[in-house]
Amino acid sequence: MLRRFGAHGRLALPPRLPFHHSRDGFHFRQRLPSRQHSSQTTGLPPERYFGVKRGLPFAAVLLVLGGAGCVAYEQYQPFRHSLLAIVRCSRVATAAILGVIDYKLTFARNYASEAEKAQGYSQCHTRSAKRVLKALLANGGVFIKLGQHMASLIVLPKEWRDTMRPLQDKCDPTSYEDVEALFLSDMGQPITELFEDFDPTPIGVASLAQVHTGKHRESGKKVAVKLQHPNLAEFCEIDMEMVSVTLSWVKRWFPEFEFTWLGEEMRENLPKEMDFVNEAQNARRAAANFANVSTSLYIPEVISATKRVLIMEYIQGARVDDLVFLEKEGIDTNSVALELASIFGRMVFVDGWFHADPHPGNLLIRRAARDSRSPYNFEIVLLDHGLYFDMDDQLRINYSKWWLSLIARTSPKTLEDRRKYAELVGNITSDLYPVFEAAITGRVALEGAWQDGSYSGGFDRASSIIDVPPFSEAESQAIRNAVSNEGVLLSVLDVLRRIPRRVVMVLKLNDLTRSLDHALATTHSSARIFLVTAKYCVAAVWQDDYRRIRRGMQMYGWLGSVRCLVSCWWRYAKAYATLTTMEAIMDIRASLIRFLAMWHASILAKRLP
Repeated sequence: MLRRFGAHGRLALPPRLPFHHSRDGFHFRQRLPSRQHSSQTTGLPPERYFGVKRGLPFAAVLLVLGGAGCVAYEQYQPFRHSLLAIVRCSRVATAAILGVIDYKLTFARNYASEAEKAQGYSQCHTRSAKRVLKALLANGGVFIKLGQHMASLIVLPKEWRDTMRPLQDKCDPTSYEDVEALFLSDMGQPITELFEDFDPTPIGVASLAQVHTGKHRESGKKVAVKLQHPNLAEFCEIDMEMVSVTLSWVKRWFPEFEFTWLGEEMRENLPKEMDFVNEAQNARRAAANFANVSTSLYIPEVISATKRVLIMEYIQGARVDDLVFLEKEGIDTNSVALELASIFGRMVFVDGWFHADPHPGNLLIRRAARDSRSPYNFEIVLLDHGLYFDMDDQLRINYSKWWLSLIARTSPKTLEDRRKYAELVGNITSDLYPVFEAAITGRVALEGAWQDGSYSGGFDRASSIIDVPPFSEAESQAIRNAVSNEGVLLSVLDVLRRIPRRVVMVLKLNDLTRSLDHALATTHSSARIFLVTAKYCVAAVWQDDYRRIRRGMQMYGWLGSVRCLVSCWWRYAKAYATLTTMEAIMDIRASLIRFLAMWHASILAKRLP
């Protein structure tokens, strides 16, 4: 509708209606002041006036929401946990997904040569590991522990283990104010009442706890005080949940890259490690297991323990692989390596209950005192007893028999036994057996492991782990080629998924004894520590046979039981004597090598002016 307007009678549209129409119906319009009126009433230019006016409600909303968020973050724990969970989970998820995509693209790429392929795979391992490392460092706490565990898994590619290894030293200490508050809340007393002297600077900081030294008032002893990081418990449950959720996402989108076992292992083990009362009980039980054994093992005395505070005897010593200290104290490195193999061999194969967090930082060595029961001039001090695993008798005996099959020379019967017991121990099928064998021995698979002759490597394979020669360039190249093979990498992941967690922890023990044997620069054969393990395996099988025969005496009859017992004993005695003879030969050879080295060094010293 048009109407005339003004003196000149020009046509004009009707004034703006106070409502408008939309799909939802009619709505009244909000009347806004005109630009001219706004400028006249405020004295501001129209653009500035409208800019301020329109922005004020938005700024006010942001201010209110921001303030409410800050208050909720500080005062309302569920909100804080939810927000942090999103941030922490997104870091790990991003690193994991980018890593899987990187592997997919790397595997699908065409390479001009095997050397280029190996280099490409190695670079992919390093890139992926660095992404995960960055996420773990940003999250801290439980995630640092996860990375430390990955660094100790021998079956993972070397690039992953090397990248994660610095996490051993990437832990921030708890402030002294928080330490004081922890004592008041957990011990009910201030530090000054419990200790005559207390060093506020920790002597060691780990992912879960830190250690201080002090003088205990009640006992008068110098003690080591292990304190759990106070904020660890607040985020522990949510961090474990986030790890499990992230890894389940990765499994769902990329089924061949399954790491859900890491989350399951964390959820089972972490609460045990965070309970220092449990650690105190483990330490006392381990000491009792070795009470009547001739050994160099020493476990510090526990004075008192609560869930987050552990007070124990302080031990002054050096790292077990400190060659300068060992030489200064006149300690034989060969004996140290053999004692380590003996200690852990007894735990696994005889006691069926073993330390599950072994690394060089948990092992100290000191010169034995006059009243020490050590058969050597040194004592090996085992620390950090938060995590132990047991092995049921069936698993322990099957694992012992599998080790003995590795000691035996290759034959059709031996090859059959190796695969039989590998399946009983680790659910390992024939196609995965070579990977499992290499993980246990730390070398390429033995003769006959690859049934189809794959990965021959261009060199002769040993018949048993006793015959394994020193590392050669051909063997090193075979390992690099295997790691750069997509099928072998996926087989490694499959092995980790299948084998029981206890066997994974035994893998860590095996890797520790091998790596320390190398770090100690021993002069005996690399197979020498395997003989120590084999003797414990023989003893474990004999003890099992003896118990089985006694239980079945009614079945076999008196005469049949005696016949079985004599047969089993003779088999045990013959195997034990054979291993002892081999040990003696290797020890004589090692002594000869050391003598020749000293003789050569003395000649060179005389020739020098």
